[in-house]
Amino acid sequence: MTGQALLISLLGGIALLVWATRLVRTGVERALGERLRSVIAGATRNRVTALTSGVLVATALQSSSAAAMLIASFAERGLIALGVALAMMLGADVGSTLVAQALAFDLRPVAPALIVIGVGLFTWAASPFLRNIGRAVIGVALMIVALGMIVGASEPLRNDWLLSIILGRLEGQPVLGVIVAALLAWGLHSSVAFVLLVMALASGGTVSPPLALALVLGANIGSGLIAFGMNVGGGVATRRIVTGNLLFRIAGAVAALAALPLLQPLLPLLGEGGRFVVNVHTAFNLALAAIFLPLTAVAARLLEGWLAEPKPSPGERRLDYLDEDALEQPMVALSGASREVLRTAETVEVMLREAILAFGPDGEERAKGVRTLDDRVDTAQEQIKLYLTRLTRKPMSEEDSRKAFDLILFATNLEHVGDIIDKNLLELAAKRRRLGVNFSEEGWREIKDLHARAVEQARLAVTVFVTRDPDMARQLVRAKDDVRAVERRATANHLRRLRDGAVASLETSSLHLDILRDLKRIIAHLTDVAHPILEATGELRRSRLSEAEPAALPG
Repeated sequence: MTGQALLISLLGGIALLVWATRLVRTGVERALGERLRSVIAGATRNRVTALTSGVLVATALQSSSAAAMLIASFAERGLIALGVALAMMLGADVGSTLVAQALAFDLRPVAPALIVIGVGLFTWAASPFLRNIGRAVIGVALMIVALGMIVGASEPLRNDWLLSIILGRLEGQPVLGVIVAALLAWGLHSSVAFVLLVMALASGGTVSPPLALALVLGANIGSGLIAFGMNVGGGVATRRIVTGNLLFRIAGAVAALAALPLLQPLLPLLGEGGRFVVNVHTAFNLALAAIFLPLTAVAARLLEGWLAEPKPSPGERRLDYLDEDALEQPMVALSGASREVLRTAETVEVMLREAILAFGPDGEERAKGVRTLDDRVDTAQEQIKLYLTRLTRKPMSEEDSRKAFDLILFATNLEHVGDIIDKNLLELAAKRRRLGVNFSEEGWREIKDLHARAVEQARLAVTVFVTRDPDMARQLVRAKDDVRAVERRATANHLRRLRDGAVASLETSSLHLDILRDLKRIIAHLTDVAHPILEATGELRRSRLSEAEPAALPG
């Protein structure tokens, strides 16, 4: 095979490896996204649980950078403290190494079976969950195939003069090797893919152990650069997390290079070839976790002082997209207001997700976070309403006036939802804790089912708000009707348990019925976003879709 053909084969293997890694991550995010968020949300007890949750999330996503984005989204909303988030990131760094450990074994014989399973699930499974699992399985199979391509292409390159010159320049210059590896890992946008590439080259004897060590250290810095670059434009909480994680990695790499003469006799204990690469990768991240986990609280204080942000009072807080100068341009002003309403809707969705956790063991802490978010929602709704009211005093078309009214209506409904969560659901959770009672297993399952439907309705409401699609609006209204039936059925079941004398149902009767009622009210407010869309098409009858007249629904 010519040198050109070998190079194309190597580049093809690298490209397939990067794409397969992202394919796995996409499948896992879509299939297990909610579960992964629950793992993060439940890891606020101490640094050890935070570290463990980071390991789990990064292992599932096969990317510490993707885990960083999830963790940062929670920190940005004030749901987890900075020290906890830094501990999670240390765990995420360890979790990403487990992927490389698994793929260090020769899994090529199982790749065809994985492809068959993945394609079968992706093509024929009825459940979106199974289809996305199939997507992830296909990605794993393609990663195995890509590694085989890289190993096969790298073996003849051991004697290639150009590669020998390039690697020769890096041999004996570990600092240069770290810098080059960091840039390459950042360029590939996947440290996992780069470490697996180094593993494949080392397996073929192309990379020596000292150089492999330097490249692995650089890959870890590159991973920190990826997360930093993806989140540097975020809020101050996000910037603190990715900056702290990057500094941990840089400090660890510098310490490892400085201690290299002392560590040299221990390197043979880590194996040979590709196994040496992944073992160094894992050992480095375990060492980072062991050293910096006790220091996360100190690091958090330093980062908060370094990356400080003034905290204006709620009355002074301005929303980013409500530009006073844009009031002379209705289309620009409406676009900015829409973005703020969308941001408020996302905050309300987080509140709704967290509300059910307020009934759990750490309910008081959950409630504090939700109340902080409710203050933001109240402030945002007031500013959006005043901004759009001033806009409507300007000369506007009838269509723009209607859009402004619809935005005020949706923002007001979101504020109502936030108030129900804050003043009703959280109070009911506090009452349950004061009384020391628990719901029956069946009753709690019914509450969680209705809550899950409310969360789904919140997601769908945002989609309808963004797209203004009549089909989605119909789906939103029909879902409300389905919820009405679910709520009636849950109430009837609860009354049946009362008649049967179930102790747990007797103790929690008023709590149970109030929670069902409040969730039903939340869903009703969220559904209101569909009404203007369906009224415009003449499809809404008596404030809801008429099921008795299907002819009224075209298509």
